[in-house]
Amino acid sequence: MIKRIFDICFSFGWLVFFAPLLVIVAVLVRVKLGSPIFFIQDRPGKNGRPFRMVKFRTMTDARDEKGELLSDEIRLTKFGRFLRSTTLDEFPEMWNVLLGDMSVVGPRPLLMRYLPRYNAFQARRMEVKPGVTGWAQVNGRNALSWDEKFAMDVWYVENQSLWVDLKIVVKTFFVVFRRRGINSEKAATMEEFMGS
Repeated sequence: MIKRIFDICFSFGWLVFFAPLLVIVAVLVRVKLGSPIFFIQDRPGKNGRPFRMVKFRTMTDARDEKGELLSDEIRLTKFGRFLRSTTLDEFPEMWNVLLGDMSVVGPRPLLMRYLPRYNAFQARRMEVKPGVTGWAQVNGRNALSWDEKFAMDVWYVENQSLWVDLKIVVKTFFVVFRRRGINSEKAATMEEFMGS
């Protein structure tokens, strides 16, 4: 209950305080990347229940001669990289927090297709709501290996508390300011998780 109250107060305050910035970013996305402004995708929530996560769009819809989307490396523009490095693309996720689909702090929501690939240990990350930021995000972000990420996600599941959440929120601001660990060395963001 305390965590939910914290989530509601934090996300509502965030959306109100950053409303002017959200409008500016929305306009820039529309001008530089076109429509739609938001990237909306089904992601697994607590216990794997799907919800529609909303972010600012960071990629173009560039396709090859067969009509298939080009790789992320090509579609991710310089402006898109800026949004990701500053985490501005994730600001709309506070709406998901306000709705109760996500929490301010928790394991990051990955892709629906990953669910059957988790082993019993990795699946423990689904025991809590996914978060806008988390223990893995303040300890390496996308520079971590999948095993390191999952280990940190499960650590959070076993050690979550209001104090831990506040610590992660504070550390997040420093991580974002330093702009470290944004991308994996092997992909534009993070390589695909194929299972253990």
